[in-house]
Order: sequence, then C-alpha cells, then structure tokens
Amino acid sequence: MFKPLLISLSLFALAGSAAAADPITEAMQRAYAPYRVALFKTNGKSQAEAAQAVAEAWQGWSRVAADYGAAPSVPYAGDDRFSRTLSDVERVYARASEQVAANQLAAAHDTLEEVRDLVADLRRRNQVVTFSDHMNAYHAQMERLLDDGPSLLAGAEGQTDFALQAGALDYLASRLKAEAPVEYLKNDEFLALLANVEKSMADLKAALRAHDAAAMKDALGKVKAPYSKLFVKFG
Repeated sequence: MFKPLLISLSLFALAGSAAAADPITEAMQRAYAPYRVALFKTNGKSQAEAAQAVAEAWQGWSRVAADYGAAPSVPYAGDDRFSRTLSDVERVYARASEQVAANQLAAAHDTLEEVRDLVADLRRRNQVVTFSDHMNAYHAQMERLLDDGPSLLAGAEGQTDFALQAGALDYLASRLKAEAPVEYLKNDEFLALLANVEKSMADLKAALRAHDAAAMKDALGKVKAPYSKLFVKFG
C-alpha cells in the first residue's frame, strides 16, 4: 500500500496517460487518472477526501462502461470477457465505496488494488500495452523486494539474493524511461519524478557495492515514495 505523500493536489491534474491507439484504451486511460487519486486518498486519513476520490473514479469508469460495454470495437471486439471485466471493475468500486462509508480506508485501498489487475489483464489478453503496464511491472517487483528484502538481508547468503532481486528492479526502472511516451519525455515534472526513482535505485546499488547491509536496508526503505509520486501523476 502507498504511504501518505506530501504532494499537492496539482499532481492530480493530468487527465490521462499517453495517447492510445484506440478510443477504448484512451477512455480507460482517462478513467485511470482519478483511480490513481482514489488509491492515494484511501491510503490517507480523510474519509471525506477518500469518498470524493472514489466517487469520481467510479463515475469515470461508469462512463467507459456506458460508452463501450455493450459493443466494444477493435482491439477488444473479440474479447468475450470484455463487458464482464468492466462490470467487475464497477463492483470493485461499489465495494470500496461501502468500505469508505464505513471509514475502513485501508480495506478500501486494498480493494481498489484489484482495479489495477483487472484493467491490466484486460489489456494484456487483447495485446494492448501502455506505459501503465511498465509502471505495474516495476510496482510488482518493488513490492516483492520490500516484502522479502529484510529477511534476505538477515540470512547468511542474503546479500546475494537481495542483489539479484534489486537487479531485476533496477532493470525495470530503466524500462520506465525507455518506454515512456514522447510527451512524457518532454514533460519536466515527469523527468524530475523519474529522476527521483532513478536516484533511489542508484542509492540502493551504491549500498550493494559497499556490502553494507545497514545501508541496503536504509536505501530499500526509500524506494517506494519516489515510485508512488510518479505513479499518482503518470502511472
């Protein structure tokens, strides 16, 4: 789960992501922006802000379902699970909305994580790739390293295994720049946020090269925040 971040609401202004090759993917990317805000807000402490964010994200997704759910066009036209997936996402929003209403923000955050997986799987089975998929790949490996890293460093051969996992994350970090849309690479805010991700990896690699377990643990603890800030705005 994302830690609360001290970022301004101006980070949430971007409506969508990279231009997509088809109108449905473009619409889903637009709906993904308020979804990221909902993830952020449900990881905070304000029930009112979380409720508003979830409602806006749900409304955005409902527009996608209303516009395309009945008769999807290429590349989703042959997907017999397309409409069901859109409905599944709506059910996730409904459940998260109920949890927020009960002031169960952490549970709502976990529930909303399902949207990421549902939408990513929808794109994947229809051979559609967006920048969000590269962000998701980094996120998955990052969470694995965060979960396993402390126990790996505590083991006799842990630094070697830790380095292998960190190497995979470093590669995925490099893909964030390599796969970034052209308009992102011209965006100073994107470049600054990406540079912070790259610095977090550089610090982790420096600790690995020094064979300093304490420094590795410290650097690992500073990996998630830069990614989270990049995700909220551009993920």
